[in-house]
Formats: sequence, structure tokens, C-alpha cells
Amino acid sequence: MNKKQKRRQRYKEFVRIVQYSIAGGAWFWSGYAMFAFCDIVLDLNLWWSKLFANIFGLTINFVLQRLWVFEDKKKHRRLTIATERYTILTLCNFIIDYIIVLVARDMFGITPYIGQFISAGFMYGWNYTWYKYWVFASTRTTRKKRA
Repeated sequence: MNKKQKRRQRYKEFVRIVQYSIAGGAWFWSGYAMFAFCDIVLDLNLWWSKLFANIFGLTINFVLQRLWVFEDKKKHRRLTIATERYTILTLCNFIIDYIIVLVARDMFGITPYIGQFISAGFMYGWNYTWYKYWVFASTRTTRKKRA
């Protein structure tokens, strides 16, 4: 690979990270708003508020990550693989997120509204790695695979 190709590859990765950040922001802020709604308006406990907030935010996130960030062009054929992997990761993430927010609240007296920022900081790098190399990896085709 020559310098021009390496530079182009780094640029593409930089663009993907920016897109990932925007999609993650949409997930975080939509989930954050839903959490506030469930907590304040519906007066649900932490578990249910986090659950509904995650389902709402993750739905938005999946669509953006799959179709925009990781560009799944074979939308129908490979949807099952990405969906299954995303669901498995999401279940693990929900438990990790809940534990982070719960520990921050119960052990350190940090409000869940701030605890979500702590959790999001961890999830940022964690999810990018999983999305790139596992969840959406099978939905991307490379030149070698096409040839």
C-alpha cells in the first residue's frame, strides 16, 4: 500500500469515527431525554427508566450505525447477522451500563444523570471496537471478497 492509499484509508477511518460520534450522540441524547421522561414524568425506578431509555436510544443508534456509519449496502440479506450481534452486544452493554450508573449512585452518591455520562465515556471506545470488528464486520464487503 502506497502513501496515498494509506492517507486515504486514514481519512476514511477518521470520517467513520466522526460519523460514529454523531450517531452515538443521537443515541445518548435521545436515551438521556427518554430517561428523564421515565424518571421525572412517569416516576419509574432506575431499572425501568434505564431499560426504556436504552431501547429507545439503541433503536436510533442501530439504524444510524448500520446504514450510515458502517454502510451496510446489502440491507436485507445481512440484516439478521448484524441484528443478532447487535442484540447480544446491547444486552451486555445494558448490564454494564446499569451497573456503572448503579455503582456511581449507590457507592459514590453520583446522580444517575451524571452516571450516564460516565457510562457513555466507557461505551464510546468499547462499542466502536465491537461494531467495527464484529457487529457490522460481516455486512461490509472488501475488494478482495468481491474479486
